[in-house]
Amino acid sequence: MTTTTPPTPSVQLLEVSPEYAGQRIDNFLLARLKGVPKTLIYRILRKGEVRVNKGRIKPEYKLQAGDIVRVPPVRVPERDEPVPVAQGLLLRLEAAIVYEDKALIVLNKPAGIAVHGGSGLTFGVIEAFRQMRPDAKELELVHRLDRDTSGLLMIAKKRSMLRHLHEALRGDGIDKRYMALVRGNWAASIKQVRAPLMKSNLRSGERMVEVNEEGKESVTVFKVLRRFGDFATMVEARPITGRTHQIRVHTLHAGHCIAGDTKYGDEGFSKEIRDLGGKRLFLHAYMLTVPMPDGSEMKFQAPVDEMWAKTVERLSVPY
Repeated sequence: MTTTTPPTPSVQLLEVSPEYAGQRIDNFLLARLKGVPKTLIYRILRKGEVRVNKGRIKPEYKLQAGDIVRVPPVRVPERDEPVPVAQGLLLRLEAAIVYEDKALIVLNKPAGIAVHGGSGLTFGVIEAFRQMRPDAKELELVHRLDRDTSGLLMIAKKRSMLRHLHEALRGDGIDKRYMALVRGNWAASIKQVRAPLMKSNLRSGERMVEVNEEGKESVTVFKVLRRFGDFATMVEARPITGRTHQIRVHTLHAGHCIAGDTKYGDEGFSKEIRDLGGKRLFLHAYMLTVPMPDGSEMKFQAPVDEMWAKTVERLSVPY
């Protein structure tokens, strides 16, 4: 019996192909050095250990076709190293797929599952799908959902699809609709919330977002779907911009926080919803309209989970 020692990492020289032209060097490295901490990637960039055409560059440098990127020795997991994702979760995510073709996967992400590893998590949806689809070498998240938000999430299987969808997201090509159960009786006159948002980190390291005039312009369009007296309202939220925690902070700004929101919600309201069986964040990405590269348009819808449905059913009964 012979044992093999993992190869010692060595300097890599990578030539940039035309399809990666225009991509930032930090994103280029993040996509290639799977499993390497983000902090390490930015450290080797800062120290000048990453060179492009033998010269030092900044993290925001945009690559050109034909560039030669020197990557210093770093420990990178082999592509066939399995991500330790539990079989039960893999089966759950496989069952959550609502659409798949050779370039795109769309799934109805369950609440409580992060889209990627990090912040103490060893894996998320993308790591699980890389284990489930080992032959798809270019799997990347198209966009993100908060860990506790459920609903439609896109994963590109090809670089060309990722570029196409990112371009559509930067414009107004992709229509994303969410459902949210909020506190109180949402006024029919509140059809839009336009409030600039700014991210900040607390001492604990927790990320919070607040309305701040110095923040980034943020717009969400709202529509009432169903009322539950003065106690709660089911609203549709359509984010025009795509800021972190945008819907959660905009509903709070409008005076109607989301049920089950531990960051921006009202504990009293959330407890009443929990008492009805609703032990989750009541925010769900339920509809997605996506322009495809061939000029066609695809529309996806995702049902809410059983807990959501049963809670709303109980909420409908006078008590």
